[in-house]
Amino acid sequence: MSVENMEEVEVLEAQIELLQAEVEALQRQQQDNQKDMTFQFRGQMHDAVASVCGLGPGGGKERVLSRLKEEVEEMEEDLRQQTQMNGISLTSCTAKTLQSSGRKVVQQLCVSGRCSELDFQVEFKLSELTTDQRSQRTISDLNVVLDSSDLQNFSSFVSSVEESRDLLLFFRTLRTFSDRCDDRCRTFQHFQQKYPSVVSLPGGCRSEVMALSHAELSGCVLFVHWSVEVSREGGVTPKIELLTKIPDEALQLFPSRPVGGATEAFQSLLRILGAEAAIESIIRAISLQQDV
Repeated sequence: MSVENMEEVEVLEAQIELLQAEVEALQRQQQDNQKDMTFQFRGQMHDAVASVCGLGPGGGKERVLSRLKEEVEEMEEDLRQQTQMNGISLTSCTAKTLQSSGRKVVQQLCVSGRCSELDFQVEFKLSELTTDQRSQRTISDLNVVLDSSDLQNFSSFVSSVEESRDLLLFFRTLRTFSDRCDDRCRTFQHFQQKYPSVVSLPGGCRSEVMALSHAELSGCVLFVHWSVEVSREGGVTPKIELLTKIPDEALQLFPSRPVGGATEAFQSLLRILGAEAAIESIIRAISLQQDV
């Protein structure tokens, strides 16, 4: 190797050493920067955790718990207002995912609640399909259970709702039906308290029947039968009838009109006076005005 070549090699080796030294310096600087970043990140995380756990200054845990308590109270107040508005109080709600694949989710839901004095349970499948940033929900396998032994007039409507899967119609009709039953209950209680010697409620204040009798009219009983009928389309209609139970020996008290005329007369009073006034007119007639 010539002297010229040896000098050139030495120059290259010197440049390589400088480059190696520069690389090592850059690596050390990078490591120092990473340490600083890690330290700062850990410090922020530490401060956040300490704030939640109340380890840092200012009582972070107390602030978080206080805020959570306020949110719970706000939700409870909103639920209370919603219950007052729609008259339906939910007691439980369970959801079980049956299918979750891609854009489709299928859940089995069971909702239990109470509307006035009527307990209900609704079970159904909810399918949600997401397409083109839009979500479409459908209900299937709807099953409605009502906890009451006297809902013959409601059964056909429930069957219709289960077929149509119209939950909104079910809850709207349930509220209206419960309201009409509450009206009947309040009316029966009012007359029982006002005319205790004439009015009795054999099945309780929430039954469909109110009995009218008087001690001086032995064996003579009038029954006010007040039902609340529900059509398959969700129409709610009160139906009030007067039924008679009068023995032969008491027929002489009605010389000018056959017994069947009492029912027709009561229907006329209903159309003219309304339910409460018509019922009170019959009660006054039974009491022979002795309790007025």
